[in-house]
Amino acid sequence: MSSFDKYQTPLSTRYASAEMMKIFSARERHSTWRQLWVWLAEAEKELGLNISDEAIDQMRKHVVVTDDGFKLAQEYETKFRHDVMAHVHAFGDEAPAAAGSIHLGATSCYVTDNADLIFIQRALDLILPKIAKVVQNLQAFALEYKDMPVLGFTHYQPAQLITVGKRAAQWIQELLMDLEDIETVRERLQFRGAQGTTGSQATFLELFEGDADKIVQLNKILCKKAGFPSTYPISTQTYTRKVDLRVANVVCALGATVERICADIRHLANLKEMEEPFEKSQIGSSAMAYKRNPMRCERITALGRALRGLPANFANTFAQQWFERTLDDSAIRRMNIPEMFLLADSILLTMDNVTNGLIIYPNVIRARIDQELPFMATESILMKLASHGVSRQDAHEEIRVLSHQASAVVKQEGGRNDLLERIKKAEFFKPVWNDIDSLVDPSLFIGNCPKIVEVYCKGEVEEALARYKEALASTTTAQLSV
Repeated sequence: MSSFDKYQTPLSTRYASAEMMKIFSARERHSTWRQLWVWLAEAEKELGLNISDEAIDQMRKHVVVTDDGFKLAQEYETKFRHDVMAHVHAFGDEAPAAAGSIHLGATSCYVTDNADLIFIQRALDLILPKIAKVVQNLQAFALEYKDMPVLGFTHYQPAQLITVGKRAAQWIQELLMDLEDIETVRERLQFRGAQGTTGSQATFLELFEGDADKIVQLNKILCKKAGFPSTYPISTQTYTRKVDLRVANVVCALGATVERICADIRHLANLKEMEEPFEKSQIGSSAMAYKRNPMRCERITALGRALRGLPANFANTFAQQWFERTLDDSAIRRMNIPEMFLLADSILLTMDNVTNGLIIYPNVIRARIDQELPFMATESILMKLASHGVSRQDAHEEIRVLSHQASAVVKQEGGRNDLLERIKKAEFFKPVWNDIDSLVDPSLFIGNCPKIVEVYCKGEVEEALARYKEALASTTTAQLSV
């Protein structure tokens, strides 16, 4: 059957990276199972079990599952209706000297769960530097525009001025929270190791003739081989699904972060103040040739929405684990774990592309400021009049009347804000006529924004990025194929 005749997830066909797709591929999954069996046999031999060198050599030579190996495993699974045992037999057929030693003392979750933990670890290691790359892009952007005044919004209504860089710094702060949370979960990730069918280690205690210290050594060897600091101290048949939920809570929070950032960019695109990159031959609409739709940010928003909704599945799976294990965690985890990381990866690739090429329109930004700044400047005008001995209450009333007149021009006639011209013509304000232009310089209304941005980006942000210095040095901005 052609690939065009069966459903394929858009995450693999359109959005995610080859590196992330490989982690969750069938070959990687089942080859990792074989690697775990090799490590188990090596460790058991080291601790005194009778496993031949020939058996281990044959296992090592056939760690990577070939296409023929998959066909053989599929035949066995049709017969046994058990995927792990199917691969045990297929591996044994290719490494006959090891057939009696493969999976010795282990339960299915020795390979399935430990493999999942390996994949989670690798996937976390793949997305962390990608978050750092997006942060680095925004850091450069924030510093470049730390001084550029822009209209701030509260309730999506005009508010005090900030700077373009200050708004970007807010996005950075939220992404850094995700980065730090994911780093923490990555650091605390542990291995299941060899724990037996219900976590009692009974089979291994029997193999080692009652020597519990050898089980401790076995798990230390396995952890070292797999690259984990230790095993979880308590296991059932599985590692607790609380681990999956813990990972999902931090990874999926990234979905909410990027939705929030892209909502800002999409609104600013509507205002024509900022746009995502738009390629020379890109088409915005099949009907409206003039359109420049924010399709990258819309894609991120859609993927982010899917990602941030996944923790509910992980929570339900964890909550429904009865006693030492129930198999209703299996099918959903096969979907949810890869999907979570493919979504995060897809999002970060597109976020990298967007944040590395943000377009600013200074003239539009200034025009919007000019529409609102006269109202904001009235407090400064009041203070200036007071310094000339004019009653504040009298001045307040004069400004109130003129402000409503100017507001009517804007709202009812579609005109521009002419409040300053009205003030310059009113005799009441003659003492400050010569000061008015200087009082409405936008740079006077941005407060400490430039310093806030510089201190943050060159301090806390730089410190966080230093942990990824090597990875960032070898990373180029993602180019989107579709």
